[in-house]
Amino acid sequence: MTNQNPNSSSARKAAVVGAGQTGVTAALGLLDAGFAVTLYSDRDQRSLRNDVPAAGTALEFGETQQAEIALGLDPYTSRAPRHSGLSVRIAGEQNAELIAFDGNFDGYVGVAVDTRLKADERLTTFQERGGRFVVEPVTPETLDGIAGANDLTLVATGRAGLSNLFAVDPVRSVYDAPQRKLLTVTVTGLGFDEGVFAHRSPAGGGHSGFSIFAEQGEGWWGPYLHKDAGPSWAFLGWARPGSDWDNRFAAADSAESALAIVKNLYRDYIDWDLPEVLATENIIEDPHSWLKGAVTPVVREGVGRTASGHVVAALGDTAVAYDPIAGQGAQGGLIQAQRLVAAATIHDGAFDEAWLAGQYADFLAARSDAANKVTRLFLSDPEFADIGGQFFATAAVDPRFASALVALLHRPQPFLGIDSPEAAGAYIQQVTGEDPAELLARFAPAGRFARSTFAPALV
Repeated sequence: MTNQNPNSSSARKAAVVGAGQTGVTAALGLLDAGFAVTLYSDRDQRSLRNDVPAAGTALEFGETQQAEIALGLDPYTSRAPRHSGLSVRIAGEQNAELIAFDGNFDGYVGVAVDTRLKADERLTTFQERGGRFVVEPVTPETLDGIAGANDLTLVATGRAGLSNLFAVDPVRSVYDAPQRKLLTVTVTGLGFDEGVFAHRSPAGGGHSGFSIFAEQGEGWWGPYLHKDAGPSWAFLGWARPGSDWDNRFAAADSAESALAIVKNLYRDYIDWDLPEVLATENIIEDPHSWLKGAVTPVVREGVGRTASGHVVAALGDTAVAYDPIAGQGAQGGLIQAQRLVAAATIHDGAFDEAWLAGQYADFLAARSDAANKVTRLFLSDPEFADIGGQFFATAAVDPRFASALVALLHRPQPFLGIDSPEAAGAYIQQVTGEDPAELLARFAPAGRFARSTFAPALV
């Protein structure tokens, strides 16, 4: 898109509240589409980059990258270390080693990029192109004036902030509490060649690693682009509330303690990956290279009203807060932003409640409903226990289905209509061309996963 002189007095006016990755992306997209855009943040640009942790690992796949490209933005696939697949290990009761498979990404790649880096670079571009950046807290009272002065107002302040302006959707919001406690830390010390995590996959460091423990939680390692250290690795862990992992995660109070907790976790539970994990080192220049917390998954209404009745639209985590286990949060926010910008660009009328609600309904149908359902699958939601067991066991015996299963992180839509083991079997047959029962009959528990012989950590 080309800049259409956004500072012109005849330009339509837009405001975006919240200068995270999604908010800045929407602001820059609207600016390039010809709007006069004001972006609000409670922190200045330096603080946004250096004084806060990244909001998770922000792993993004092909559909999201295409949304960024449609906005004329860099998807970072040429700058970040690429993920070409996902290697999965599943342990059952009493940590019995049950399922192992390696899914290749077919026709797309994944990249995990520090959200602070993306937001900072896009904020710089936004200002260079004439966007107005205002550093001040926005309250419900001041939002009323902002919305009254603009044709279109988007709220992208995250799960807290102004999210209470948007009513919770009781049908789509199936949880009333966090399903996992989270811990993440970004590190250096590992390369990305075939010798890293070679016991998991021939692709080595090209595949991220995901380990699932039925009684404890999940752990993920993947290539990452850090704002200061550049190519690096990120760990993201999910602990079931009340588990041993939950107690361990709660003790983290710094990047150093977070990494120590992770190393001990792998020593005690996930020793097949231990040599690589022991080789990692903290990023000294970034004391905010870690994060702990919890997310209550929730879907809100897409439109709210200020005190004077001005309509405002929810964007990103303000609209839909996903548990990050399936990587849908950053992806959903960017896709929603691109869809809104594209629709607003060609819309001639008012950005009223009907128009905003229609755009949000389209986004839910096109992406978010399926993304939420896939997230529940990877959370081992009891509602999908039979389907999950069938899917993961089949992935262990058929590489084609392993690739289709991990592709749900990239494009979740195929899972939307699967509500029974019979429907799951039909999908397996569609992907593989084979009888699902015969495939499942070939499954046998792993017994013992292959262990790493990564040399540097053994010296």
